[in-house]
Formats: sequence, C-alpha cells, structure tokens
Amino acid sequence: MNEGFVSRYINRHFSRPLAGLLTHKPVTPNQVTVASFTVALGAAVAFVEGASALGGILAQVSSILDGTDGDLARVQGTATPFGSFFDAVLDRYADAAIVLGMVLSIHETHANAWMVGLAALLGSLMVSYTQARAETSVGVRFRTGLGALATRDVRLILVCLGGVAGQVFWTLAALAVLTNFSVLARILFAYRVVK
Repeated sequence: MNEGFVSRYINRHFSRPLAGLLTHKPVTPNQVTVASFTVALGAAVAFVEGASALGGILAQVSSILDGTDGDLARVQGTATPFGSFFDAVLDRYADAAIVLGMVLSIHETHANAWMVGLAALLGSLMVSYTQARAETSVGVRFRTGLGALATRDVRLILVCLGGVAGQVFWTLAALAVLTNFSVLARILFAYRVVK
C-alpha cells in the first residue's frame, strides 16, 4: 500500500472503524470499491451542477471509502491481487470523472479551464503510472520526499478543500502544478537510483 499522510492521519480514523462495522455484514471489499467509485461520480455530478462544496465533500468521502475496501479485505482475510487491480482501475476513472466535473463547472467562466484541467488530469494519472512503473522497472516506491507529495489522498483532500472554498479553478491549477512537479521529482529520483 502506498498511502499518503492524509490516509494515514485522517482517513484511517474513519475507514478502519467503518471496515470493522462491515466485517460481519454481507459486504465484500469489491462492493466497497464500487461504492467509492459511485460516490466519486456523485462528486463529479455535484461539481457540474455548481454545488462545489458538496462535490468536494463527496470527493473526500470517496477517498475514505477507497481506504475502507483495503481495510475490510485485511480484516476479513479476503485481500486478492484482483481486488487491488480493480480498485486501482476504478480509482483512475474516478479521478478523471472528478476533474472533468470540475472543468465542466467552470469552463464558461474561465478561458483556461480545459487546459488547466487537462494538465491536472494528466498529472494525476502520471502520478499513479510512475508509481506502478517505478516498482516494476526500477524497484522503488515513493514513500517520502517530493515524489510522495501528490498521492491520491492528498489530491482528493485538496479537491475537498477547494470545493468547499468555492475555488474550483485554483484547485485545478494547484493539482496541475503539484502532480506534474511530483512526477518530475519521481523521474529524477528513479534516474539517480539506476545511474
């Protein structure tokens, strides 16, 4: 697991008790994964409808549920490689939906919304991709330092804070800068490891 400090110090205070409540219920980790994805879609719709505060809150709820599926799998002893794969795939779709929802909510009032949104989306996807590739190609994980700045939990809490503050454009801009800077830091770190 490559969780960031938001998951470690905030989300886990909610996801672990929730997983405990679900342990003896007829709920599977994959169902929680789908629930997390569904809430993320709700966040995207909320942004499109102009309810940025609700969109931000739902994005953070989705982030908490994203930790709950793994916690539940560990408690139940049902963790599988497919579950991890399925979770990662739906996370990427969720990230794309949220960013798209944010862009659609402001594109009429901000001329650069699509450009900034595209940079935020590509950066977000590349953070996940560089993690996966670094593990398989170079044998490293980005747990600390500049390469660990833009983990998914950090990105979603930024979406939450920006949405609640009503600053969708500047949140997208911050995501664009943070994610792409983190990817650059990862490339440089990987280069130094293999040099």
